Amino acid sequence: MVKIRVTKIFDFETAHALHNYDGLCRNVHGHSYKLYVTVMGEPENNDKSTKFGMVIDFGNLKKIVKENIVDVFDHSLIISNKEDIKDLLKQNILFKRLHIFDFQPTAENLIIYFSNIIIPLLPDGIKLVSLRLYETANSYAEWYAEDQE
Repeated sequence: MVKIRVTKIFDFETAHALHNYDGLCRNVHGHSYKLYVTVMGEPENNDKSTKFGMVIDFGNLKKIVKENIVDVFDHSLIISNKEDIKDLLKQNILFKRLHIFDFQPTAENLIIYFSNIIIPLLPDGIKLVSLRLYETANSYAEWYAEDQE
């Protein structure tokens, strides 16, 4: 059977700081992230199905990524648990959307984290092929399923 890849693109705004970094990015700063999510599967061949001809309904893919990534991380701050955050947490009025992870919040590590969120939520027969996360207009990280095997 024929395999087809489809991609949906998502935008969100997030701030982060890089623990122990030797440049300006050690300070809290924000990015306009752009996430490309590519999945693969066989188009539905049952002409009685409401999804006839589709690999996945783009609306269903949007729901998975929007609810579990975009809505969670949009307008939030992501930092490593290695940071001394006591003073930051006292300011909880400013940081209602604070995510503290045991990894450095680089584009590379975020994309790994996102892949682990998306994979178990995809319907049977649909495989996550790749993710591309733009941190800036000309800088991005990529994750490919084939590289993980």
